[in-house]
Amino acid sequence: MLPSKLVTREIMKREMTLLSRGPTILASAIVVLLLVSMGLAPPVWAQSPQASPVGVEKVRVEPLSQTVPIAGRLVSLRAGDIAARIAGPVEGIRVEVGDRVSKGKVLIVLDNETLQAEVNMSQSELSEAQAELETWRAEKDVAITELRRQEGLRKSVAFSQAKFEDAQKKLGVADARVARAQANVAIKRTSLQRKQIDLEYATIRAPYAGVVVRRYTEVGAYVDKGDKIVKVIGDRALEVEADVPGSRLSGLPIGRNVNFSLDDGTKHSAKVRAILPSENPLTRTRTVRFVPEFSETKRPLAESQSVIVEVPVSDDRSVLTVHKDAILKRPTGDMVFVVKDDTATPRPIKVGEAIGGRLEVVSGLKKGELVVIRGNERIQPGAKVRVEKGSS
Repeated sequence: MLPSKLVTREIMKREMTLLSRGPTILASAIVVLLLVSMGLAPPVWAQSPQASPVGVEKVRVEPLSQTVPIAGRLVSLRAGDIAARIAGPVEGIRVEVGDRVSKGKVLIVLDNETLQAEVNMSQSELSEAQAELETWRAEKDVAITELRRQEGLRKSVAFSQAKFEDAQKKLGVADARVARAQANVAIKRTSLQRKQIDLEYATIRAPYAGVVVRRYTEVGAYVDKGDKIVKVIGDRALEVEADVPGSRLSGLPIGRNVNFSLDDGTKHSAKVRAILPSENPLTRTRTVRFVPEFSETKRPLAESQSVIVEVPVSDDRSVLTVHKDAILKRPTGDMVFVVKDDTATPRPIKVGEAIGGRLEVVSGLKKGELVVIRGNERIQPGAKVRVEKGSS
C-alpha cells in the first residue's frame, strides 16, 4: 500500500534535513522511511514509549528494637578459695591444677589420727555419763519406793512424820541427780558430735562442681584453720555481667531478653536478672546481671571471658518501614517512586531509624503501597513500568 501524499511530503522534508547530517544518518533514515512507507513499521512520532522493568517491594510494619553494644564479661556464680576448716598436717592431695571436679569430690586429706583418738575418747566419756545417769535413775526408783511405803503407813501407829519427810527429801535429791546426769549426757554427746565433725572436716571436699585453677599447699605442710587450700571455679554456672550507662537502663527491665556475642563470634541470648543498686561515680554506670542461654560455642567458656551485649535503647515498638534501596536522595529531601496502575509516581517521604536493611517511615507512605527498589534511578516521573517477577 503506497503512502499518502501527506506522508510522502513529510518523508521528503526529513530527507532534505538528513542530507546535511552525513551519509550514515541519511542511509539509516532512508531504511526507516522505506519501512514506514511499506507499512512494516509505524512512524517514529506514532510509537509509544516502552515500559521500564523495575523491582518493587511493599511498605510494611516491623518491630523497631534499636540497640547499642556494651562490653561485658562472663562471671562465675561459684568461684573462690576453698579453706581448711580445722588445723592439721596435709597427708594427701587428690587433685592437680586443671582437674575438673564434681561436687563432693575429695580434694585434700589432713592427718586424722589425733582426731580419731579424740572421737574415741568422747565416745567413752559419753558411755560413762550414760552409766552414771542409769545409776541415779535407780537411786530415784529406791527413793520413790521408800516414799510410797511411808505414805502407806500414814494411818497406822507405825507412821513417823520424820521418816516421811526424809523420804520426800531423798526423792528430791534423786530427781536433781538424775537431771544433772541427763545434762552431762547431753554435753558428752555434743562433744562427740563436734569431734566427729572435725574428723569429717579432715577430708576436704569440693563444695561445688568446677575446675581447680590453683593449689596453695603441699603434702607435709601444716595448715591452720581458715588457710587456703585450693581455688575452684565453677565454669558451668555462669552469668553475664555488664556495666551499663544509667541513661540506657530504661531499656532493661527485669526479665527482658537481650542478645549477646562471645569473642569467638557466636551469638546467644540472655535475660535481665538484676540491676545492682550501686553506681560508679566515674563512669556513671551500673552493673547489670543477665542469665544466659548458651547455644553452640567454638571453644570452652571461661570466667571473665569478654562478651558484647546488645542493650536496647528503649522498649520495642512497631513502625512502618521501607527498603533502603527505595530511597532516592534529592536536594529537597528523600523521595521514592510509588507504583500504581503500572505508573511510577514520585513521592517525598521522611525517614527515621534504621532497622537492618530497612528504614523507618515517619511520613509519606502507607502500609501495603508498592515502591520501586530496583531501576528507580533511570525512570522519570509518571513513566510506565513493568514489575519484574519475584517482586512483592
